[in-house]
Amino acid sequence: MRRWAAVDAILGECGGRGLVFVTEPPPTVPDPGDAAMSKGGSETNTYGRPVVSAASGSYTDRCSSTSGLGGRVEELPRYTLGLLQTPRSAADSTGDLSSGGARPGSSSGVGLAASSSRVKLPVPGRGESYLGDKSSCAENGSMLNFTSSSVQGLNSTCIGKLPLSTSRSICRSRTPHMGYSVTSSSAVSVHTAASVIVAVVEGRGLARGEVGMASIDLKNPEVILSQFADNTTYAKVITKLKILTPLEIIMPNTACDAGNTKLFGLITEHFKNVTFTTVQRKYFNETKGLEYIEQLCASEFSTIFMEVQSKYYCLAAAAALLKYVEFIQNSVYAPKSLKVRFQGSEKTAMIDSSSAQNLELVTNNRDSWNGHTLFGVLNYTKTPGGSRRLRSNILEPLVDAETINTRLDCVQELLQDEELFFGLQAVISKFLDTEQLLSVLVQIPKQDTVKTAESKITNLIYLKHTLELVEPLKTALRSCNTPLLKAYYSSLEDRRFGIILEKITTVINDDTRYTKGCLSMRTQKCYAVKPNINEFLDIARRTYTEIVDDIAGMITQLAEKYNLPMKTSFSSARGFFIQMNADCSTLPSGQLPSEFTKITKMKNTYSFTSADLIKMNERCQESLREIYHMTYLIVCKLLNEIYEHIHCLYKLSDTVSMLDMLLSFAHVCTVSDYVRPEFTDTLAIKQGWHPILEKIAMEKPVSNNTYLTEGSNFLIITGPNMSGKSTYLKQIALCQIMAQIGSYVPAEYCSFRIAEQIFTRIGMDDDIETNASTFMKEMKEAFTLFATHFLELCHIDALYPNVENYHFEVQHVRSSAIKKEKIAYTYTLSKGYTEEKNYGLKAAEVSSLPPSIILDAKEITNHIAKQILHQQKSTPEMMKRRAVYHLAMRLVQTARNSRLDSDSLRIYLKGLKKKYKASFPASEQNDEQQ
Repeated sequence: MRRWAAVDAILGECGGRGLVFVTEPPPTVPDPGDAAMSKGGSETNTYGRPVVSAASGSYTDRCSSTSGLGGRVEELPRYTLGLLQTPRSAADSTGDLSSGGARPGSSSGVGLAASSSRVKLPVPGRGESYLGDKSSCAENGSMLNFTSSSVQGLNSTCIGKLPLSTSRSICRSRTPHMGYSVTSSSAVSVHTAASVIVAVVEGRGLARGEVGMASIDLKNPEVILSQFADNTTYAKVITKLKILTPLEIIMPNTACDAGNTKLFGLITEHFKNVTFTTVQRKYFNETKGLEYIEQLCASEFSTIFMEVQSKYYCLAAAAALLKYVEFIQNSVYAPKSLKVRFQGSEKTAMIDSSSAQNLELVTNNRDSWNGHTLFGVLNYTKTPGGSRRLRSNILEPLVDAETINTRLDCVQELLQDEELFFGLQAVISKFLDTEQLLSVLVQIPKQDTVKTAESKITNLIYLKHTLELVEPLKTALRSCNTPLLKAYYSSLEDRRFGIILEKITTVINDDTRYTKGCLSMRTQKCYAVKPNINEFLDIARRTYTEIVDDIAGMITQLAEKYNLPMKTSFSSARGFFIQMNADCSTLPSGQLPSEFTKITKMKNTYSFTSADLIKMNERCQESLREIYHMTYLIVCKLLNEIYEHIHCLYKLSDTVSMLDMLLSFAHVCTVSDYVRPEFTDTLAIKQGWHPILEKIAMEKPVSNNTYLTEGSNFLIITGPNMSGKSTYLKQIALCQIMAQIGSYVPAEYCSFRIAEQIFTRIGMDDDIETNASTFMKEMKEAFTLFATHFLELCHIDALYPNVENYHFEVQHVRSSAIKKEKIAYTYTLSKGYTEEKNYGLKAAEVSSLPPSIILDAKEITNHIAKQILHQQKSTPEMMKRRAVYHLAMRLVQTARNSRLDSDSLRIYLKGLKKKYKASFPASEQNDEQQ
């Protein structure tokens, strides 16, 4: 009952600025879930079953308590949007350094020595050409350690180098593998291997609760720093980590000490499949962190120094993170090569991890590989970077109306200009993962192997391919009109793109291209460097060509010898091998000749090799290593020349990913009939529908209206089980998120006010530790939509004029066959509260409970209902006060947002006056007339 006391206290203020949704099934009968609001009545639940999980803790209030009215759209105050669901049953309820706080990593702590381990690439001297001779080649060769094995794993090198104390095994490979797959014809979920490493550190003493975080994606050379004050539930920490989806989390070893284990325990509880590593706290050193940033941050992002120089905890986390990454990657980042940014929490809306899960923003709760999520609905991106940007935007929507409208302007232009849309889409689809490419280019390996050499050559080809797309992208953007697209066009005029491409084309063949297929790409790498640059490279390539020709000739001779249809095939694992399509009945004695080995068969296809072919493959690999060795030396010199210009790729990466996301938003509008949202001080949706449900049902779901203002900011929604309450509430939250990321919205018209926090709540418990109710704190900011089965709560509209009642209609259909009534769901929202009473008892009647128990329950229910109705009966004074309140709110809203001309405004005001008088009791109207 404390919860409802909190509601009572909050509603009495009548000044909330946010939005909360609550659904509450009856405590007597488990709610099987709200049904899909698809066209036509249905008696089965196809979608929208509420997800029950323990409620996450409260967070520090981030919304300003602005009470002023009016102002332009761009200057509107920010609000809180929440979706709350009360428990089905009891079983379901589950900055700056403060004075006195110790800084992480005292000055006596020293980081691992790193300066001596940095690798300097060979730099051509003045007048030196790329043409090498035997002496120079041998000299350079002695600097490298080429082996056929990959870089040693972490476990084999960690002894005596890094004092780690791991809470879990860290034997997994740290090299992220791309698992990206997306089709252009449909929006599907994108599942990529986790590649983010995060360092987390918390203040001690009086600074406890101040948390610093630093993260880096191994596929993206960008360090993200954040520092914030969190409460004892650490909801912000958990939420930020959920958004990052880390591969590994690093924390100081003191986090496991007695008295300091709460944050560590919460993180390990929420991230059970993530590797945890504890490092000595001395490596969390803010001085070292600042030094790292000064050394590694690219000049374009140098303003970060001013932002973080007093953020001790995020700097300390950065120190431990970068040292650890250098260690596990066995490489260092080139000086002035990283993008470093401080990510404050004030620029994006806060969606806690529980809300993101309940709303199925990026992951389907039934099947993690299922694309029935908001991300799946909106994802028509063509590049991995665009997909990552879309995901991060969904989880952290914008809160600046001007930025959102700038995006919406772009989407509108893309929808109006088909040539621009298809032209951009054609170019964007050709881009590779620019961020991952940049990440590899700026890393300098500590140990040179055949694998690192091959990787550098491959990525130089990728870089050439990417830069050659800049001009087509500029051409596609040349006729654009919106400011954001024009800004991206201007960013592509950076002369450094041309400088880098010119330097590459002096060394790399013009016809060298990114191609699909391992043999085709291998050929591209072998012949990437132009001839006559290195005579030994030319000789090695001729040798390789002769070996490949000899292999093809040998297989041709074998085919003639045995009169079998043999052909030459290639795979990266086996090298060259023989393949043959033939029925075993055509073979002598049903078997291949004895000289063939490693025979595999799939249906009628044989794959095999021979001893001679194995030897020739070895010769081919040896020749290939020589080619890669000499090509790598040339590539390293070339990369060293272009390092100073390579930072323009950060601009290109940002441009490509944003354009890809905006194209995806436009694509969605061509599939479904969405509308551009407006931003005012009112949440108004005309005929809105659930975007995920539309994808599942393959037809437009039943649409409903939504209207909330400061005058009517608390809606109570009632209706039987499966009538659509939960689906409707989730629909509003999803539409709010779509609007705030710059997407069009599934509705005929929609207006939103910016929400800075978005909540969903299934069960609420008071936070004993902070002596504050989560429920109260969230609803105090909030527009609130409250779905419940407790019909007695509907009567609080008599006490508070800001409360409105709505319900989902159902129809009773009597079946002549079985002579019983059935409920047909319309999924239509109507004003007032439901007439369907005691449907928990109706469900019990069809169960096996004894009739005497049901009869007693009905008598008790009637008795309680009469008592509550008597206590909450409206008086004439209450009705008058409610009418005055609504009139005042309508007048304020009209003054803020009205676009009517004088005559239309006069008619509207007369209508308000008439409605105001009609809302009075009859006795009150007679008194006024007398």
